[in-house]
Amino acid sequence: MHPPDSPVVSDAGPLDAVAEAVASGSGLPALARAVARALDAGLVVADRGGAVLAVAARSRDEERRLLAARGDLEALTLTVAGETAGSAVLQHRGEPDPGVLSLVLTVLALEVERVRAPARASQEESAAFCSDLLDGTVVDGPAIVERGAELGMDLSESTGALVVRVHPHVAGDEGWRARALAAVERGARAVSPTSLVGGLDRGGPASEIVALIPAGGEDAVPRAAQAAFTELDGVLPGHAVSVGHGRPTDQPGDLPRAVQEALLACNVSEGDPEVAVLGFEETGAYRLLLSAMSENPDELRRFYAETIEPLAAYDAQYETDLVGTVTAYLDADGSVAAAAQRLFTHRHTVRYRLERVRELCGLDVTSSDGRERLSLGLKAMRVLGLGQHDGPTLGERETRPRRAASGTRRTAR
Repeated sequence: MHPPDSPVVSDAGPLDAVAEAVASGSGLPALARAVARALDAGLVVADRGGAVLAVAARSRDEERRLLAARGDLEALTLTVAGETAGSAVLQHRGEPDPGVLSLVLTVLALEVERVRAPARASQEESAAFCSDLLDGTVVDGPAIVERGAELGMDLSESTGALVVRVHPHVAGDEGWRARALAAVERGARAVSPTSLVGGLDRGGPASEIVALIPAGGEDAVPRAAQAAFTELDGVLPGHAVSVGHGRPTDQPGDLPRAVQEALLACNVSEGDPEVAVLGFEETGAYRLLLSAMSENPDELRRFYAETIEPLAAYDAQYETDLVGTVTAYLDADGSVAAAAQRLFTHRHTVRYRLERVRELCGLDVTSSDGRERLSLGLKAMRVLGLGQHDGPTLGERETRPRRAASGTRRTAR
């Protein structure tokens, strides 16, 4: 039996109100109020990214208290056809009937999915457009402007681009991709409200997001990049984030170049755990490889295969750190002692690893030619993303959390 002070809510009246809200097409807020009455509870409905869609409470004060306590209450997943549509947080005043609870949550899920459908279609179109720009599929200026207009963005004005990559470190969190996309949207649109954001689906464990930013001000694009990182750092603290941004252009046909620049900066940033946000103009010598990455990536891949790939393959097989040792040695200007300090290991260990490097790839780091080829090989690896993840944009690797570049942004070597 239920205790006297916890009445079971199962009468038909409140459910009739739920049915009426659905039948009349009153919308999600009205449905949320009907559901809250049926369950005798305060209710918060959110989308997959955690953004609040509707709140139902008895008063404004209760609504504020409910939103403040939302993080401490259990979030019930709203699913449609086995896929997450959103979530509902309930603050019960009594004990709801399990059958009624299940029924109204299903109705809520269907309404959230219906509301979300146009936005999802728009996101898919935005993602397709951003993917085409990234791949160089669309390069004609008028066609780019036309597709931007269809998505609500004027690309005839100065525009810049961001590429954001997020690697998860928290197992079992199925909604992190949606939260990542929503966070980048919030950050970009806080700076430029008409920014166009698309989440790319290229497989693999990481999430990659492209954002096109109206560059009305000189610093609009770097500010949007930093804002996107800040939003991501707030909602995905257990994930590694890299953000790259390209130079703005007022020529629509040049927009693919801006996206490629952002991709290169993102790849370079991802190879440096100390820099999370990086602009193309800050990538130093890597800028010289942009045309090779865009026009002849196979040549860069071949150079990587001849220099660094044998070391990366050995590291993957035997859990060693030959690539890291070469990087530390070159960063230390060829000093074994300084490299050992950077790696927190003994000088003899560094010498042994460098000898193993020579055996595997035939390059002697003590010679100027060997150092030069290995240095270029490392740059090719970072420009293409090889060795960091499987392919130029996504793949599998273990990454470390990095701090924001704000105030400590370094130029890549």
